[in-house]
Amino acid sequence: MDEIKKTHIDVPVCDQNTSLLVPFSHVRKRNGSLQEFDTERIVIAVCAALSETDESESSAACTVMEYVVSELIGESSNADSEYVPTVEHIQDLVEIALMELGLPLTAKAYILYRAKRAEERAEEVLEKIENNDLQVVLRDGTKTRFDSSRIELYLQQNAAEYSNVSVSYLMELLQHNVYDGISVADINQALILVAKSSLEKDPEYGKLAARILINEMNQQVVGDNEFATDFAKRYKTAFVEKINDGVSQNRYDARMNKIFDLQKLASSLVPDRDREFEYRGIQVLWDRYCVRDLEQKLLETPQFFWMRIAMGLAFNEKNPTERAAEFYDIISQMLYVPGSPTLIHSGQPIAQLSSCYLNTVEDDLMHIFKVFGDNAQLSKWSGGIGTDWTNVRATNAMVKAINQASQGVIPFIKIADSTTASINRSGKRRSAAAVYLEVWHMDYEFFLDLRKNTGDDRRRTHDLNTVSWIPDLFMKRVDALGMWTLFSPDETPELHHIYGKEFDAKYAEYEAKAERGEMKIWKQIPAIDLWRKMLTSLFETGHPWMTFKDPCNIRSPQDHVGVIHNSNLCTEITLNTSATETAVCNLGSIALQRHLLPDNSGFDWDKMQSTIETAMVMIDSVIDLNYYPTPEAQTSNVRHRPVGLGFMGFQDVLFKMKLSFGTDQAVALSDKFTEFFAYQAIYASSKIAAEKGSYETYKGSKWDRGLLPQDTIALLETERGASTNTPMDSWMDWAPVRAHIAQHGMRNSNVMAIAPTATIGNISNSFPSFEPIYKNLYVKSNFSGDFTVVNEYLIRDLKSLNLWDDTMLDKLKYYEGSVQNISEIPAHLRDLYREVFEIDPIWTLRHAQVRGKWIDQSQSLNIFCKSVSGKLLSEIYMAAWKMGIKTTYYLRSLAATSVEKSTIDINKKFDGAAGGPPEAAPTPASSVSSKNIVQVFEGQICESCQ
Repeated sequence: MDEIKKTHIDVPVCDQNTSLLVPFSHVRKRNGSLQEFDTERIVIAVCAALSETDESESSAACTVMEYVVSELIGESSNADSEYVPTVEHIQDLVEIALMELGLPLTAKAYILYRAKRAEERAEEVLEKIENNDLQVVLRDGTKTRFDSSRIELYLQQNAAEYSNVSVSYLMELLQHNVYDGISVADINQALILVAKSSLEKDPEYGKLAARILINEMNQQVVGDNEFATDFAKRYKTAFVEKINDGVSQNRYDARMNKIFDLQKLASSLVPDRDREFEYRGIQVLWDRYCVRDLEQKLLETPQFFWMRIAMGLAFNEKNPTERAAEFYDIISQMLYVPGSPTLIHSGQPIAQLSSCYLNTVEDDLMHIFKVFGDNAQLSKWSGGIGTDWTNVRATNAMVKAINQASQGVIPFIKIADSTTASINRSGKRRSAAAVYLEVWHMDYEFFLDLRKNTGDDRRRTHDLNTVSWIPDLFMKRVDALGMWTLFSPDETPELHHIYGKEFDAKYAEYEAKAERGEMKIWKQIPAIDLWRKMLTSLFETGHPWMTFKDPCNIRSPQDHVGVIHNSNLCTEITLNTSATETAVCNLGSIALQRHLLPDNSGFDWDKMQSTIETAMVMIDSVIDLNYYPTPEAQTSNVRHRPVGLGFMGFQDVLFKMKLSFGTDQAVALSDKFTEFFAYQAIYASSKIAAEKGSYETYKGSKWDRGLLPQDTIALLETERGASTNTPMDSWMDWAPVRAHIAQHGMRNSNVMAIAPTATIGNISNSFPSFEPIYKNLYVKSNFSGDFTVVNEYLIRDLKSLNLWDDTMLDKLKYYEGSVQNISEIPAHLRDLYREVFEIDPIWTLRHAQVRGKWIDQSQSLNIFCKSVSGKLLSEIYMAAWKMGIKTTYYLRSLAATSVEKSTIDINKKFDGAAGGPPEAAPTPASSVSSKNIVQVFEGQICESCQ
């Protein structure tokens, strides 16, 4: 809004209360500089457009301003680092507001004004370039003339490997993004901007954007880019210098330049591995993960970053330099990527490397507030949190000390919500937490309402995720149309700490007592009615998620030393908790697609085995190296040593192997590689135990009793009295693993968990976890603007058939990324590239079922449902429970239109194979709207664990 001046316009005085709530102070101008955020600029701009049309009173400008501010507040609340909106984005929101207010003429005037000013700015820049008057500020502060030939040469050097990139096209775009007095660094940023804005044309533009950003990092850290003649020598020298600088400024652990041979490690660096990064991955490192010095100057290039992590995980090894080089070799190729806290803190003075924390709140005021403080510390150091609240007595239960009725658990959860909102994890990500409650708790119906936008805000939580902890007995009562009874835990103290048949018997005993009038607080309700309320809340608000108590506990390796009371923030961790033990899990994931044979015909099993064995050493070392924010966390983690090795990139594998997700062949592949994954992970843990000893509580565990994860399916079925119908096929000889465990034990109480991997998936260019593709085409938003991303596998296949051109791109935009109505695309490709809402949800469950039999913890299982049918939702979740699936995560429902179509030629019509665009399903409140589609599926919501 900086170009609009207040001249001859009647500007109303707007209520500024809304703007006072904006949690940011600046906007980013087109030249990259920051300017103070001023709502009056929005009002002035809208008034100027209104004056051109007389379409409405000038007071409409205040309404537009309030809309824009509201949208910005919402976006900033979902941002995981400091939020700085751009001028362009604010102007886009103004256009949307004008259209929604029914002011099309004013919107047109505003759009035309923006276009005119853009043209004027471009003409001004072009004139200065032609007259040789445009000034550039060099890195040393001196000025020189803008030389487009030097920039073109630099672009050609960066783009030499990319045959589909047009340098002349990018140079034309660049002229609209430079200004007088631009710095060299900002020219690089402008080059990145124009390259990534062309991503929709070809994925190579994204690779070019990554290359330019990496060279900017090289320039800042090494002092030159990769095209310098002595770059290799300077690169190694800079590594040693930056380690020493980081140690001297207390940005690195003091051991970094004491116990390692830095020259040898410098020789192990492979700068060419920077080619593995896509733009979205390297941007994450630039924005958040690479360490900076006290003046906020970069200390790390991408390969320095990987080596810093490797060194931080090798402190306790017998040969730390050799081990660090081994670890670096694995993670720099992104065969295995540790979880985000490890990436952030490894090698730093305070190394909080663990991803997830789980704790239980006792029915005691002192302990309740202790947990608030504990969770603040855990969040501060980047942990994602899951807290069990079931022990706290219900509303109207008597507090004997004061002889008054309790207000129940909801007011305390509200405090937890405020605590969560107030913490920024390591200055890198917003705090995130989940709260769990068993469905027999008397306050459970209040719990269902916590995420609603209506009602008493004192009994609403806007930042916490809510999760239902569901015993098998409840699901049986729903299935049988039976009754369900709610209790207060102070009268039923055992229920939360038992499961299976023991729970069933004790629960029936309490119901009998209630019917005899021996219980003070209880309520009976048809189980199906409560189930409907649960599904309605889940559909309307996305919460509470559904997790199943009995499968988690019955199949737990640690059933001999405690009870699992809840899962974690992302529902893949299933560990015991108590007042004295806060469960901790340490995460990392292998990238499946990087373990395929060169011809993509199958997996390179030897390579995968090697990766898993090294990954297990790294992930186990986290336990001993970790900084623990609370003593309860340290006690638990040192005693049991649980880890959660997972994987990502399953959809990449399917695309490479030309297998559709919703097929028996794909399910069989899930089964086969997960068995191999489990076999090698368990074996690796036992091998570490042979060298370093078993974990403290190994004796009496399922491992010690000869029970592996696949053996526990039968235990669950016996306890339930019903089959899960899990296919029990196996292709590996497990006898060596069983024999090794019997002789040497296990290093870790728990070995596997499949996390969401949103952030590390971005870093490693992997589709998240085991998820099907969400969209073949979507708009990605970040601080530099919006740009369209197209599925590179789809582009590759379309190119092979000579089907990829601007017209095909327009068709993809028209159909929101779906290929189902584009008749030119062969049927086998339309089937291969089905988006997740075009796949029957039962396939997702079948994949989860066969994976789950091999895994000792759980998996972050999103449920994708296109339909608005409550009956279908009920069938999906009932099927998940009957299959023995332990936990589910978000319910994703179909989004409204979300792909920008303004660049489509309006004269084209795309009738497609079905005679028109696909019918859009109604969008419930829980669905992903156009403004948050990228936030949800590009890591800002799902990234909490990894």
